Amino acid sequence: IGYSQKYFITLFSRKDDNLKQEVRLLLLGLDNAGKTTLLKQLAAEDISHITPTHGFNIQCVQSSGFKLNVWDIGGQRKIRPYWRNYFENTDVLIYVIDSSDKKRLEETSLQLFELLDEDMLAAVPLLIFANKQDLMTASSVSDLAECLRLHTIRDRMWQVQACSALTAEGLQDGMTWVCKNITTHKK
Repeated sequence: IGYSQKYFITLFSRKDDNLKQEVRLLLLGLDNAGKTTLLKQLAAEDISHITPTHGFNIQCVQSSGFKLNVWDIGGQRKIRPYWRNYFENTDVLIYVIDSSDKKRLEETSLQLFELLDEDMLAAVPLLIFANKQDLMTASSVSDLAECLRLHTIRDRMWQVQACSALTAEGLQDGMTWVCKNITTHKK
């Protein structure tokens, strides 16, 4: 990859012969958006000691008969140029936003639209987790959608899901949407 940070890989897998198919999900967003907490909640792991991701985490979780290989890539500014190394074969893009960090909404919007312009992510369904809804300062989903100009996205299926990675509220609804929309992109 080119930088000397230590990589953290966590593999969590369960064998199940009844799974419909294996799916690759890419979990991106700015640093401190809550990506790793969200991923650990999905895998039913302890979230009491989360540290910034200086590389990537991988979790394999099951939902609605799918084996979901979720790639959580660090969101620090110096890591973002390396995101493109993970675009290939992505079935669904999950973008996590810190709904309470109004100062970074412009930065997260610019980063999101850069991702949507990537050829390898063309037409890939997009789930936006509006995270940290448990905080009093969180923007509503409708305010975020307007601020991020999501109405301009016309080349893919997309959904904004309010959630709290800390409490797990909204996560299952988002993953249900993912599983319903995988087949529209999967070849």
